[in-house]
Order: sequence, then structure tokens, then C-alpha cells
Amino acid sequence: MAIGTLARDMKHEMELELERNSSKVDNGKWKKEEEEDGERRKLGGIKTMPFILSNEICDKFAAAGFHANMITYLTQQLNLPLVKASNTLTNFGGLSSFTPLVGALIADSYAGRYWTIIGGSIIYELGMISLAVSAVLPSLRPPPCPSQMNCKEASNSQLWLLYMSLILTSIGSGGIKPCVVTFAADQFDMRRSAVASRSWNFFNWYYFCMGMATLTALTVVVYIQDNVGWGWGLGIPAIGMALSIIAFIFGSSLYNKLKPEGSPLVRLAQVVVAAAKKRKEVMPLDPGMLYQNRELDSAISVNGRLLHSDQFKWFDRAAIVTDEDAKDSKSPNLWRIATVHRIEELKCIVRMLPIWSAGILLVTASSHLHSFVIQQARSMDRHLSHSFEIPPASLSIFSILTMLTGLVLYERLFVPFARRFTGNPSGITCLQRMGVGLFISIIATIVSALIEVKRKQVAALHNLLDSPGAIIPISVFWLLPQYILHGIAEVFMSVGHMEFLYDQSPETMRSTAAALNSLEVSMGNYIGTLVVSLVHKYTGQKNNWLPDRNLNRGKLDYYYWLITGIQAINLVYYVVCAWFYTYKPLEEVKDEVVPAEDEIQHMQLNYAEGKGEVELRRNVIV
Repeated sequence: MAIGTLARDMKHEMELELERNSSKVDNGKWKKEEEEDGERRKLGGIKTMPFILSNEICDKFAAAGFHANMITYLTQQLNLPLVKASNTLTNFGGLSSFTPLVGALIADSYAGRYWTIIGGSIIYELGMISLAVSAVLPSLRPPPCPSQMNCKEASNSQLWLLYMSLILTSIGSGGIKPCVVTFAADQFDMRRSAVASRSWNFFNWYYFCMGMATLTALTVVVYIQDNVGWGWGLGIPAIGMALSIIAFIFGSSLYNKLKPEGSPLVRLAQVVVAAAKKRKEVMPLDPGMLYQNRELDSAISVNGRLLHSDQFKWFDRAAIVTDEDAKDSKSPNLWRIATVHRIEELKCIVRMLPIWSAGILLVTASSHLHSFVIQQARSMDRHLSHSFEIPPASLSIFSILTMLTGLVLYERLFVPFARRFTGNPSGITCLQRMGVGLFISIIATIVSALIEVKRKQVAALHNLLDSPGAIIPISVFWLLPQYILHGIAEVFMSVGHMEFLYDQSPETMRSTAAALNSLEVSMGNYIGTLVVSLVHKYTGQKNNWLPDRNLNRGKLDYYYWLITGIQAINLVYYVVCAWFYTYKPLEEVKDEVVPAEDEIQHMQLNYAEGKGEVELRRNVIV
């Protein structure tokens, strides 16, 4: 009891000293903050969406048109073997998904999201221009090989130009991917109470707009690439990217640009170091005795303060108040003592990691599917009429159309229906939404395997197994069910995953959380490359599952069944993680009337007498 009383007194003394030092300027500070809040309310909102979404729509149009048919460019124009081309795209896809982690840390720590987006967009544009130039100049490509037999591959110098272009686009995407969706969300009040009061979900409509841009790219740009030429096919996305930069800069004066508050990684490291230093200290029985400092945390808890949770209690040691901490109450050493809010920031990240990791194997499972499906489609009858053929890469429009339709139906029909039973304003939780998406993805892969069996049966029936360039008399629309299922899975998994990362991450680490999504894609792509390479290497030369040139003699269906097994194991892992997950404890705030000076003095007096905690803020708990 004596130790507990001493710790409580030390904690009170530290906070009281800080409040005394700041009380002299509090009235002026409140007035200044009130003016800043008034200015902030004039910024952001729905009026910024035309500029931000125009930027993102043009960017998505450019990225989709740039990458959707790249497997065709590598195999048909640069004459690369299928597995080498697929691994090249997967590896650079992994790089472009890793760089957002770096971009997010720069945005959250120093540059802010606005300038990070602009810098990333310019670098991305340079990469697109260089690749478009290589598609125009014949000297930068190997000789054409229509037969796709004994073709001369691109030289090392030609491949280096390709690699440099892909590296620039990967670096550029590092500044764009983690920041655009979070920057757009920053323009709205994203507190839980505000989100629950709205009849629409920001992330649903964000993905809807991105889907429309992707749909346009898959229909217009891919058709131009296959039927007009790769110069225009890659040049148009480059023009679209340039327009996106102009649109984004044009609305600069309207944006709510949140200032970065220092490196979040440093804060996390400070908590770990402080907890390690106090590993031998005795934990107080009452969590209320742990160190809290609202003034210190005000800049990193604008939308609400994180409350103490009972998980990962070892980290709570960082908030134990010792004699040494009490001596330095004016300027606490954050490498020795951390507030409860900062400790809970670390706990949020630790809690999210198992759920986040479940998406890695999902990406692994789907990382090469689109490359192989495009090659399947190229061997099938793609005629809509006698004179019009569907470009293989454009088949993804059916997945996009399904996603667009599904998002509208999800928002307007499913959510109101589910809300009647769950009482949840969103219908179902993010975790439930993601679980449904993972299950549907498994069904989609099973369908892919069955359709590949059917395709090869038709090829064998018409003696076309040894004719890799021949068109098998089976409609390409046999591939439609798997595209539709992947679109439905996207409605649940992708949107739910992004919403989960945004909602459950600390508010000053949301760009970093969005980058976790990209890092997940990166790791999944690299593991996918490893799986494909191992399958290609160890399934034999004669009966290889994934042959370089003749897919008809391969066993792609076996590969799909392998992926199905990986997805099933991953789903079980996810369900276990979701079952034990605890949502972050948040104390939301709202604006309230500023107390007068005599009220402040009265509050300080009460605190000095042990009657309460000083709250020199314009906010109250809701």
C-alpha cells in the first residue's frame, strides 16, 4: 500500500508540475487552437474528392493499363519464356509492394502524405515514359517471333531498360499506394461515432471509383495494346498519369493536410526500450497508476486517446513511475517512461500482425493466377463476332464488373439486411467480411482447376495438345465463373482488409498501416515466385506442371489444386487469429466549450486536493 501510494503521488506530482507550467499560456493556447480548428473545418470534406479521386482514378487507369497486359508484352514482344516472364512481373510486383513501407514511414514521419504523393507520382511517371519509349523504338526490342517457336529473347541491354523502368514505377508506387487512400480519408471525420452516423462507407465507394478506372483501362488500353500497338498502349497510361498529377496539385488549397508528428517507429522503439529498462520494477495493481500525459499525447491523439488494455502487459512496465522519473517531471525522458497511449499504439500493431499475415498466403495463392489465366485465354476461342475478339487481358473486366456491382449491392442491400440481425452499423465486422472473402477465394481456385481440366480435354479431343499456338475450340467464357468469384471475393476481402488496417491502426500510423497491405502483397508475391519456381524445377522435364512454351502439355490444374490446399490452411489460421482478436480500446473526443480561467483554477485546486485529474483540454469523452 505504501509503495502504491508513493507511485500515485509521484505520478500526480509529475502531471501537476506539467499543468502548472502550462497553465500560464493555456487561455491563449486554447484561443489559438480554436482558430486553427475553425480553419481546419473549412478544409477537407466532400469538395476535395473531385481532385483526390481524379488523381487516383487517373493513377489507377495508368497502373492497370500499364500492368494488366504486361505478361503479353514480355512473352510476345520481348520473347521471354512464360515462367521467366511471370517471375519477372511477380518480383517487380513484390518490389512495388515493399517500397510503400518506406514511403509510408517518410509520410508519417517527415514529409506528410501530400508531398509524398506528389514525389511518388513524378517518379512513377518517369518509369512509364521510359517503357513507352522502349516500345516505340525497334532497336530496344528483339526481332518479332509470331510462331513463338525458337524465338530470340531480348538482350541484356534491352532487359536492363525494362528493369530500370519497372524499378522507377516500383519506387513511385511507394509514395502513392500507402498515402492516397489515407489522405482521402483524412478529409472526413473518421471517428467511429461519425462513421456510424453516415449512410455510406468511404472505403466501399473509394474501391468503386478505383474499379471504374481499372475497368476502363482493361477495356480501352488493353484493346489498343493488342490491336493498335504497344507505343500507344503504353503511351496512353503515361498521359493518364501526367493528368493525375495535374488534377491533384490543382486542388491543393482545399486539402486538410495533417502534419507528421515524428517517426512512429521511434515511439514504438521508445516503449520497448523503456519497458526493458523497467523489467524488474513491480507492476501496480491498479492500471490507473500508470503514467498518462494528455498534453504530451495531444498531437498524436487528435481523434481520441487509446485506453489501457490487459493484453501484452509486459509493455505496461514502460509506464511505471519511478523516483528517477519523478525528479524529471518537467521534461520526461521518453526512452525511460512512456504514456499509456504510446504503449497502446505498440499493442495495436502487435494485435494486427496475425490478422495481417493471413493475407500473405492469399497473395501467394493468387500471385501467378492472372498470368496463367491470360495464357489459357490466349489458346481459347475469344470471338464475340466474326470480326471482334476479346483481348485475353481484358477478361479481368468481368472480375471488375462483379466487384463494382457487388459493392453497390453490399452497400444498399446486404448491410441493411445484416444490420437487422447484428446491430452493427456496418452490417458485419471487418474480420467477418475478410473471412467470407477468403472462403470465396478458395472456391474460385477450385473452379479454376476444373476449368483447366475441361480445356485440356477439348484440346486432346481435337489433337491440339502439341500445338501451343493453335486456338482450341472452346469458348473463353468458360473462364468467366472464376473471374466472377474472384470479384465477389474482392468485395469482401480487399475492402474489409483496408478498412480493418485503417480503423485498427493508431491514427498517426495509418499510412504505415496502409503500407502493411502493400508489404503483404510483396511478401506474398515473393513466396509465390518461390512456389512457381520450385514447381517448375521439381515436376520433371517431360511432365512439367508449368512448361515454358506449351501450356497444353502442362498440368496447370495440379498447380491450382496445390494452391487450393495452401488457401484452405490459411483460412483455418485466419479463423483462429480472428477468434482471439481484440479491437483497440479508444476513448473518442468531441469539441466542447472552453472553460473560463476561474474554472481552470478551480479544476487545478480540486486536483491538488486529490479530488480529480486535471484536464486542460477543449475535449470531453464521448
